[in-house]
Amino acid sequence: MESEGSIYTKPTFLIAVIVVLVFLLFGIIAPDAFGEITGIVFDTMIEYLGWSFILGASIFLIVILFLLLSPFGHVKLGLDEDEPAYSTPVWLAMLFSCGMGIGLLFWGVSEPIWHYIWPPFGEAGTEAAMHVAMRYSFFHWGFHPWAIYSVVAGSLAYFSYRKGLPMLLSSCLEPILGRKGIEGPWGILVNVIGVFATLFGLGTSLGLGAMQLAAGLDSLFGIPSTPMLYVFIVAVITIAAVISTYTGIDRGIKYLSQLNIIVAVLLVLLVFILGPTLFILNLFTHSVGEYVQNIISMSFNIDAAGAGTEGWIGAWTVFYWAWWIAWAPFVGTFIARISKGRTIRNFVIGVMLVPVFVSMVWFAVFGGAALYAEHFGPGGIADAVNQDSALGFFSLLAQFPAASLLILVAMFSVTVFFITSSDSGTFVNGMLTSGGALNPPVPLRITWGLLEGAVAAILLFTGGLGALQTASVVGGFPFMIIMFLMIYCLLKSIAAESREGTLLPDKKRLYDTLKELKAGK
Repeated sequence: MESEGSIYTKPTFLIAVIVVLVFLLFGIIAPDAFGEITGIVFDTMIEYLGWSFILGASIFLIVILFLLLSPFGHVKLGLDEDEPAYSTPVWLAMLFSCGMGIGLLFWGVSEPIWHYIWPPFGEAGTEAAMHVAMRYSFFHWGFHPWAIYSVVAGSLAYFSYRKGLPMLLSSCLEPILGRKGIEGPWGILVNVIGVFATLFGLGTSLGLGAMQLAAGLDSLFGIPSTPMLYVFIVAVITIAAVISTYTGIDRGIKYLSQLNIIVAVLLVLLVFILGPTLFILNLFTHSVGEYVQNIISMSFNIDAAGAGTEGWIGAWTVFYWAWWIAWAPFVGTFIARISKGRTIRNFVIGVMLVPVFVSMVWFAVFGGAALYAEHFGPGGIADAVNQDSALGFFSLLAQFPAASLLILVAMFSVTVFFITSSDSGTFVNGMLTSGGALNPPVPLRITWGLLEGAVAAILLFTGGLGALQTASVVGGFPFMIIMFLMIYCLLKSIAAESREGTLLPDKKRLYDTLKELKAGK
C-alpha cells in the first residue's frame, strides 16, 4: 500500500489541484470578468458544438441497447465466479441517489412548467403544451442520461474487475494505451479530464441543491435567496459531507441513500394521493406512449432550420446532455465501484430501466400535479418558476394540506441528496487521483470535498444558474471524446474475449483489488 504522502505527489493529483486552484482564484479575483467569459464560452459551445452532444448521447444509447441484446450480455463485470457485492435494492438505492437525486427535486416541478410556458414548438399554455411538457421531461431524464452513465460505469467495471486493472478512467483505454500507458502521460490526461468534468458536473448539481434549499427557506421563513445565502448553504452541506466521508461507502453513503429513497417515496405517495390522482395516472400513461413513439425524432432534433422555438434546444436538451456527460466520470466511477459481480445484461437492466421508470413516476406525480394546478386550478406556480426555478417544487407543496411539514420533509430530502452526491464525488475524485485506490485515504477525500464545495460556491456567486450551465458544457465536451474511445475499447476487448475464451486477468492486480475491498470501511 502506498503512503498517504506519496499519493499527494501523484501527477494526476497535482495537475488536477493546480487547474482547480487557478479556476477558483480567477473567480475570486475577477468575478465579473469570470462571469462574462463563462457566458461567452457557453454561447459559443452551444452554437458550434451543440450538434455533437445531440449525436453523441444518441450513439451512447444505441451502444448500450446493443450490449443489452447481444450475446455479450452474459459477460460478468468480474470473474466468472464473482457474485454481486450488494443486494439489488441497496445497489439501486445507491446508484439512484448518486445519479439523479438533487436534479429531480430541483426540476421535478420547474421543468414541466417551463416547457408548458415555453414549449419547443406549438402554442404555450394549452392542453397540447401540457403533453409536450411531460414528454420532454421524460426524454431529458429517461434512457439517454442513464445510457451515458452506463457507458462509463460498464467500461470501468469491466476493465477493473474482469481484467484486474486499477479503477481509473484511463484503464478503460487499455487496448489503446497499453498496461503501462494507463498511468503514463496520456492516462494522466484522461484522469485529469475526468476530475475536471466531475468537479464541474458536481458543482452544477450542488449549486442547484443550494438554490433549492434557499428557496425552501424563502417559502418557510421569508428569507430572501441571495448569492451569499447560496455560498453559506454550500459551506454547511460541504462540511456535513466531509464528516460523512469518514464512514465510507458501506456505511455513510449506503444508509443515507436508503433513507433518502424512503423519504422520496413518502413524498411521492402523499402528493399522488392528495393531488389530482386520476389526472396524474392519465398523464403518465399518455406521456409514456408519446415518449416511446417520438424518442427517435427527439433524440436527433437539433432544429437545424429554426422551425421551433429559438434557443430552446440549446437551453434544454444540449445543456442536459452536457450535464449528464460531465457527471459521467463521477457517477460512472461510483456505479462501477458498487457493481462488481453483475453480468452486463443485469447491469444494463438495473441501471437503465429501474431509474428511468422511477424518474417518469416522479415527473408524472410532481410535474403532473403542478401542470394541473396551473392549467385547471389556482395557478401561481408558473409565476414562481419564472421568478426562480428553485421555487417551483415548494410553490406546489404550498398548495397542499400541512404545507410547512411537506416543505420541511422536501428540504430534508434535498439535504441528504446533497450530502450523498458530494460524499460520492469526493470518493470518486479520491480514487482518480490516488492511482485507482478503491478506498482512497480520508484526507484525500476531504481535500476534494472542500474543493467541490468551493467550485459550487464560486459558480453560484459569479453567475448563478447560467454559470452552472456553462460549467456542465465545458466539463462535458472533452470527456465525451473519451467516452467514444471507451466504447471502442470495450467492444474490442469483449469481442476478443468472445473469440478467444475468457482472458486471464492480471492475478496480482486482482489480489490487490480484493484485498482493498476486504480492508475498506
